[in-house]
Amino acid sequence: MDYNWETWKLFLQENWIMLLAALVVLLIVIRIVRTVVKWAIVAVIVLVIIVYSGYTLQDLKDGVDSLKDMGTQVTENLKQEVYSLVKKEAADAVYSVQKDGSFNVKSKNIELSGKAGEQEVAVSLRGLPLGTWKLDETLQGMINEAKRNG
Repeated sequence: MDYNWETWKLFLQENWIMLLAALVVLLIVIRIVRTVVKWAIVAVIVLVIIVYSGYTLQDLKDGVDSLKDMGTQVTENLKQEVYSLVKKEAADAVYSVQKDGSFNVKSKNIELSGKAGEQEVAVSLRGLPLGTWKLDETLQGMINEAKRNG
């Protein structure tokens, strides 16, 4: 099955009354019914909508898997961009140590934050936090270069 916008648009145009009715029923169920029964009814309504739409659970699973793959590709591309910038900007990076023993390494686009002796650093790209990454050769090289600069 094709998961493009046109497919969803056509489905919504053809089934908007049924979807609206299902939404109203869901809202009523959520407001009135309490406990596990409520969520069982909600799950049944959602499954009916999925079955009625013509998509199988395998189609939905495949769609979720493709989204995961896309997320992995985006993450890998972002890591490659960060590593490219780390290599380019290591010579201009500035190293600073705080009173609590943590350190910061800042360049034009990259910022690394961590504690001495730990094997992970917080990485930010252009002020946007990218999470905690394992300290590898490339990141350690930037830290070492920044120490020499400063």
